[in-house]
Amino acid sequence: MGERTVDRQPGLSVRLKLTLSYAGFVMLAGTLLLAAVWVFLLRGVPTVYLIPSFPNLLRVFAPGNFGPAIFGAAAAAVLVFLLVFGLVGGWILAGHMLAPLTRITDATRRATNGSLSHRIQLPGHRDEFRELADSFDTMLARLESHVAEQRRFAANASHELRTPLAITQTLLEVARNDPNRDTNELIVRLHAVNTRAITLTQALLLLSRADGRSFTREHVDLSLIAEEATETLLPLAEKRGVTLETSGDTTPTLGSHALLLQLSTNLMHNAIVHNLPEQGSVWVSTRVHPQGVMLTVENTGEKLTQELVATLLEPFQRGAERTRTDHAGVGLGLTIVGSITQAHNGTLTLTPRADGGLRVIVQLPAAPPHMGR
Repeated sequence: MGERTVDRQPGLSVRLKLTLSYAGFVMLAGTLLLAAVWVFLLRGVPTVYLIPSFPNLLRVFAPGNFGPAIFGAAAAAVLVFLLVFGLVGGWILAGHMLAPLTRITDATRRATNGSLSHRIQLPGHRDEFRELADSFDTMLARLESHVAEQRRFAANASHELRTPLAITQTLLEVARNDPNRDTNELIVRLHAVNTRAITLTQALLLLSRADGRSFTREHVDLSLIAEEATETLLPLAEKRGVTLETSGDTTPTLGSHALLLQLSTNLMHNAIVHNLPEQGSVWVSTRVHPQGVMLTVENTGEKLTQELVATLLEPFQRGAERTRTDHAGVGLGLTIVGSITQAHNGTLTLTPRADGGLRVIVQLPAAPPHMGR
């Protein structure tokens, strides 16, 4: 599921809204109080009244002129009214201002109960509550996408693991029903099936390690790792008639030597196996660029569409007719490459070559200059 962001117009902050609301409420209460003072104290003042001296002014506004009992009762009534009005008004204002928080809390409870498809979608201009709601919606979208991806991965992994087990069971049942069957052939086939199961299990463990980032980072040279992978796969390239060429500069980075070696090996193995039937080529190069270091692996082969290339990073995707080769693998090669790249804070780019084949570029952060090997 794609991530969706909401572009909102800037609005007043919640703190400012509360400040203005309660300030306005206090002003209203003060106005009512002044009105009450005017009604109960100043209504007894004559329209035209000459004040000869200050003592006479005190006698005019003396409580006795208005009746102490009446004035006290009226003041008490006004205070009670203001108290009730303040409580009710404050409750209404606070409820109105904090209503978005109630929606966010409700969405949190739904997510806790397993409902990841619910979205807050808080309307209005941007403020603290709406930024929180949008961030929560984005988080839910990512979680929903991640959970769906994990479910697909688990289903595919179960299917892939079940296949060699089912083949093994079939071979054993055939052997049991046919005691005269050649045992050497059975052993060879069982060995091949068992090897595939072990390879798949190791790939799953490696993928889990990369996703969990449970490795120690050290100073490594990506160009030396690429050369090591090239030496390992050179016999396979010669066997399949593929020319393997390497070039590049020193490319220091930080990461796991074992994982980056697996990344390079997977890329080169993929380039060798999925190549032309004869006279194919693979080019491996490393170089430094302003944003970090780069490993590029290109190979000749059949022409690929951008739509097909976009699916190659999905688990257990082997491309068109790729499962028919004798080195089809378990369909996790490029998936592992993607996970290792992401675990090293890098980027992975796959593009089809115009003449056929695939170009894969891995960009990783460069090691700090002050770090030695």
